[in-house]
Amino acid sequence: MTTSRTRPPRSGILAALREVVLVVAVAVVVSVVVKTFLLQVFWIPSGSMEQTLDVGDRVVVSKLTPGPFALHRGDVVVFTDPGDWLRGQPAPPPRGPLPRALSSVGLLPQDSGDHLVKRLIGLSGDHVVCCDATGRLSVNGVPVDETGYLATGARPSEVPFDVTVPAGQLWVMGDNRQDSGDSRVHGFLPADEVVGRAELVVWPLRHGKHLGTPGAFADVPAPRP
Repeated sequence: MTTSRTRPPRSGILAALREVVLVVAVAVVVSVVVKTFLLQVFWIPSGSMEQTLDVGDRVVVSKLTPGPFALHRGDVVVFTDPGDWLRGQPAPPPRGPLPRALSSVGLLPQDSGDHLVKRLIGLSGDHVVCCDATGRLSVNGVPVDETGYLATGARPSEVPFDVTVPAGQLWVMGDNRQDSGDSRVHGFLPADEVVGRAELVVWPLRHGKHLGTPGAFADVPAPRP
């Protein structure tokens, strides 16, 4: 006479737990790889880029630009604070250990505590001037129509400037010009501080859109050697 043996319930639970741990581990590894080399989500903490980006927006940033893909005038870029751009700005609310851990592996948005987001106006070698007789900004002698992205009521700049961007540097400005501490205040941005180009607004859903590169700079020529 034979008796049937049933698998102990505990062994089934352990097997299920092992599967869960494996799935979580794979998800974390994939997320770390994606965050390190491809994409990262950032949280927008201030109104300096309104109305292109609002406070609290989550944006997907491509880390392939700069890199395999070049930066272009008009790109919205995220960069690490070069030193004192965030001085005097309110810090983001503190996060607990779990949110910090999830953010570090890319499972939650970066809180942007040491990052900024601005629009790239001038590349290395560009001659950037504001403002001309009609109140417009110009790059390499060509006026730029910025009405497509400037905040409602914002002027290209209330502070005049005339700069030539050095090699390895960039000139960046916020879209909400009268509420943006940018290159007009802090000077040139080292190009190697750029983390990537903002591609998509993914949250909240009502703000969802592709950012892309505006055509405002299409007629700007390369800088003179």
